[in-house]
Amino acid sequence: MTAPTPIDHAFAQMEATGSDADRLRYYERVADAELFLMVEEEPTDDDVRPQVFELEEGTFVLAFDRAERLTEFTEGAAPYVALSGRALVQLLAEQGLGLGLNLEVAPSAYLLPNEALRWFSGVLDHAPEDAEMTIKEVTTPGALPEMLLTSLDAKLALMGAAAETAFLAQASYDDGSRGHVLAFVGAAPGAEDALSKAANEALTFSGLDAGQLDVMFIRASDAVAGQLARVALRFDLPQPAAVSEERAPPGMDPDQPPKLR
Repeated sequence: MTAPTPIDHAFAQMEATGSDADRLRYYERVADAELFLMVEEEPTDDDVRPQVFELEEGTFVLAFDRAERLTEFTEGAAPYVALSGRALVQLLAEQGLGLGLNLEVAPSAYLLPNEALRWFSGVLDHAPEDAEMTIKEVTTPGALPEMLLTSLDAKLALMGAAAETAFLAQASYDDGSRGHVLAFVGAAPGAEDALSKAANEALTFSGLDAGQLDVMFIRASDAVAGQLARVALRFDLPQPAAVSEERAPPGMDPDQPPKLR
C-alpha cells in the first residue's frame, strides 16, 4: 500500500468539510499531479489510445496518481502513459470523456464526469490579463490568506528552473492604484506564460474570486529587485543540478500534449 499522496490528503479534507475552498484545493492537487493513464498499448509516439470504460455515469478513462496503484488495480503489469493532471483534464474535457481517479485502490477513489472536467478545464484555461503600469513603490505585503501563500509555495516548487526567485509585495502604481505583485527574477526565456498561469491558478484555486495578483518579470540587476529583497516575501524556486536532454514522456510538455484516440 502506497503512502498517502497529496491527492489523498486533499480528497479527505474535501470530504470532511464539504467546503468550496477545500473542493478547489482538491482540484488544484489533481491539476498539479503526475497521473498514470491506462492505455490499450504502449504509445510509440504522442498518439495515445486510452482504455475506455462505459459506466452508468458515462464514459470514463482511468488514471492513478501512483504507478503502483495502477498495477494494483490491473493486478499486474499494464501499459500506461504519464501525463500532468492539467494536460489530462483538458484533453478529456475536449473528448467528452470522464475521469475515474484511483478507483478501487485508494481512499481518494473518485469519478469526475465530463461536465466537471469541462468546468475544471475552463478554470485552467483562464489566462491573466496584460496591463502596462509603472511601480512607484513596493512595501511589505499586506494580510493575505494562508491558502493563497500555501498554494503559491506549492506551485512555484513545481516550476523548477523557470525562474531564480519570486518576490511577493504590495505595490503602489503610477495611476494611484495599489495591489499585490509577484515579481519573478531571472525568468528563463519563454517561461513567462507558464509562470503567469501558475500565479493565476494559485489565486483562482484559493477561492479569491475578487482578488488580484499582478505579475511582473525583472532582472536581478534592476533597482526594484533590491527594493523587493528588503521588504517582500521571498520564494526560491528549486534549481535542478543538471538539465536532462531526454525527451519528456507524452503529455508532460504542456505545449505538445498527446493526442487521444
